[in-house]
Amino acid sequence: MSSGIPVDDSCISAFQELKSKRDINTVIYRLSDNLETVLPDFKGNLTHDELLEALPATEPRFVVYDLVFATADGTRQDKVVMISWCPEGTKVEQRIAHSSSYRTLRNLLDGVQVYVQATDRCDVEYDELVSRAS
Repeated sequence: MSSGIPVDDSCISAFQELKSKRDINTVIYRLSDNLETVLPDFKGNLTHDELLEALPATEPRFVVYDLVFATADGTRQDKVVMISWCPEGTKVEQRIAHSSSYRTLRNLLDGVQVYVQATDRCDVEYDELVSRAS
């Protein structure tokens, strides 16, 4: 399993849509029920609060999010952030599959600027993401 878990082609096209068209600001990926493939779970526009609500309490997800923020001098910036969400309540087999698929997905999503490993909601609070992206 060192080669990682396969990533469905629709994951890449959803990411390309986020990067190019800017019609969407969030893509959430999940593992298939048999833990053998990474699939898109959600694609659309979410506020940061909605993004936090969309993260399951006991299941891993990958999130690609177009983070928009202002720098200290007031300049508007946006950075593409990839969040590896693996909360404390995640089952061991899901945790292993999530970890295995992370590297594969990361290598396929060209253009991500910030990577965040998150196990708790405080890891993905808006101010935390902005501090990592700045």
